[in-house]
Amino acid sequence: MTDELLVVRAQLGERAALAELVDRWRVPVWTYVRRMLDAERADDVSQEVWLAVIRGLPRLREPARFAPWLFTIARRSVTDRLRSQYAREELAAPAVAAEDPVEAMVDAIADRAELVSALSELPVLEREILVLFYLEDLSVEDCAQICRIPAGTVKSRLNRARRLLREHLEEKGSRA
Repeated sequence: MTDELLVVRAQLGERAALAELVDRWRVPVWTYVRRMLDAERADDVSQEVWLAVIRGLPRLREPARFAPWLFTIARRSVTDRLRSQYAREELAAPAVAAEDPVEAMVDAIADRAELVSALSELPVLEREILVLFYLEDLSVEDCAQICRIPAGTVKSRLNRARRLLREHLEEKGSRA
């Protein structure tokens, strides 16, 4: 069953259809939020996202555009959380990423940790575009709709984000 059909059925009050949508998209939404925030806040923000989805689903005019609509809500929730965090920490020193205490990790895990660390050090706008495009596998057009920017801006942010990530990894002497 397609997302579009599930959305329509959920809009008509079918709880099983809503449960199926949540089941399909729970992990991708949590993954996106987790890549933008730390694990502790990801759970809370993911719950906020689903609450907003349930409240807003009756007003969704284009059921076929469920995924971009969902990630727009997720993006807004992440942005709100980051904005409130930055407001509280405005004068505080920037947080330093904790180092992995386990030095005997296999190379693949070390490379992944290095990549995740490098990703977390990118500016939020560039990190967001990389996560949406590469990790959530959304199109340039969907990323543009979610971020409310032109497709050309998505492409330029992708280019800049890849360059920044490459430079950061090369600076750290990464094998990735």
